[in-house]
Amino acid sequence: MVFQPRQFVLLAIIFLPLSALADIAPELVEGVWLSADGTGWIEIKLAEKGLVGSIAGSPDETGDRQPSDTDVLNPDPALQDRLLLGLTIMDGFTYAGEGKWKSGRIYDPNSGKTYKCKVTLVNENTLELRGYIGFSLLGRTETWTRRE
Repeated sequence: MVFQPRQFVLLAIIFLPLSALADIAPELVEGVWLSADGTGWIEIKLAEKGLVGSIAGSPDETGDRQPSDTDVLNPDPALQDRLLLGLTIMDGFTYAGEGKWKSGRIYDPNSGKTYKCKVTLVNENTLELRGYIGFSLLGRTETWTRRE
């Protein structure tokens, strides 16, 4: 079977959008992101065990949170003395393709609670996180923006 130019163009139009989705590299999620409430910078990296994120600082170091702050709201008394700066709050994520990460956990130091979480890289500067208990329908979505 010999392809005519018209057939080639038609196939390219059909499959080009699909290939664009498949080409999202997992590394694009790496970087420093501003949390939805604007109070913290989170550094996200790829690690041997998947995606991890840790507190990298605050946009306003004169604000409520200080580098010496500890994890006082953690339900485990043995962990309440650990510093928030550098604390890993995201872990366990596996790449599902198309800019999506699943099966992770996220810790909220403002409440001391840990949630199941999934992450979607919307574009190179926008990250959506869905934290939930049990089912993802019972949760909340936050949008983080990449630090410039």
